[in-house]
Amino acid sequence: MDTKFARRTERIGRTTCSYWRAGRCNRNPCRFLHIETPSPPAACGYGNTAYSYGKKPHSSSENTPKYGSKKALLRDNGDRGDATRVAKAFKKSSPRICKYWINNNCVHGEQCLYLHSWFCGDGFSTVTKLQEHKKVITGIALPVGSDKLYSGSTDGTVRIWDCHTGQCAKVINLGAEVTSLISEGSWIFVGLQNAVKAWNIQTMSEFTLDGPKGRVRAMTVGNNTLFAGAEDGVIFAWRGSSKADSPFELVASLTGHTKAVVCLAVGCKMLYSGSMDQSIKVWDMDTLQCTMTLNDHTDVVTSLICWDQYLLSSSSDRTIKVWACIEAGSLEVIYTHTEENGVVSLFGMPDAEGKPILFSSCRDNSVHMYELPSFSERGRLFAKKDVALIELGPGGLFFTGDESGLLMVWKWLEVPKVASS
Repeated sequence: MDTKFARRTERIGRTTCSYWRAGRCNRNPCRFLHIETPSPPAACGYGNTAYSYGKKPHSSSENTPKYGSKKALLRDNGDRGDATRVAKAFKKSSPRICKYWINNNCVHGEQCLYLHSWFCGDGFSTVTKLQEHKKVITGIALPVGSDKLYSGSTDGTVRIWDCHTGQCAKVINLGAEVTSLISEGSWIFVGLQNAVKAWNIQTMSEFTLDGPKGRVRAMTVGNNTLFAGAEDGVIFAWRGSSKADSPFELVASLTGHTKAVVCLAVGCKMLYSGSMDQSIKVWDMDTLQCTMTLNDHTDVVTSLICWDQYLLSSSSDRTIKVWACIEAGSLEVIYTHTEENGVVSLFGMPDAEGKPILFSSCRDNSVHMYELPSFSERGRLFAKKDVALIELGPGGLFFTGDESGLLMVWKWLEVPKVASS
């Protein structure tokens, strides 16, 4: 009995009086402390603090960081950080952004265990946030020579942003989900249900390209041809026309995929298409014939990029594959990288020093930045929801659009030397 009483007394003696904190304790002596709870020994770390002295409003036994000192290191780096220390931190702990800070209601400030920054890493920074879209951003385009940024969303709108003020200059309500958007020269192409809209921003003319069945989820331009992948697995190809009623003529329908085409890429005179049927098809852009089919992925192929002589692909099977040509002319996987949370999209560009950086948008509301060819992580971007796409701009700018409708503008601290294809 004495032992139990002693333990209970010891526990009470470590507890701060809640009435004293509120300034209205009238007991003297009081069995609770009239001072703030003592801090735990430094060796305990953040994790033990959360367990021993009460959980913070957004801490739990499941998400309490194991490496509190590394979290603090990342947070203290501020917007620019230190690449070496960040790389070391990545080896031990995956940085996590504070979900309460994202919504402007974290009560812990600098004492929070999680990042209060939209990124961690070195050599880049945020420029601004554009927050007018209500749903997934499906396309971002900054036409060459234009001072207007175009963004499309499944909220049914295309928004035109003034690059000087960062304000939305115009909203075009299309009355249907915008499922893709790209630019080429003076043209803006908007993928919709069963059609592609073509806008010329110089002449202010507009045309509708019919043919696709279902949502147009991917578009690209190569060899003076516009390619659009549709929900029925068909890729439509248009080229310039001298006809008075439309400057575009449908020249081919590329069939072979059995499910929706979700990504397209152009490189080395070839068109590459990824589909929900888990395959990648390679098409000759001169003959518009399929030359090979790649079946190494075991789930939806979510993204494709061509970089130099390599093809990179990502999939819902949680892998990124690097392909290269072998002697027989076929493509072969030379490296496979695994992402724990799955991959939404890929993008490649060089950093300010010309080093190739792969951006991998993962299903954990973040974009992992890898140095190639080592795949060593050198930074991370964060978003409210999964980043649906990443797009390159001029002068070191790049853009991310997430599934909440948040469009972020970023900038390398120095202008990259070369843009990726």
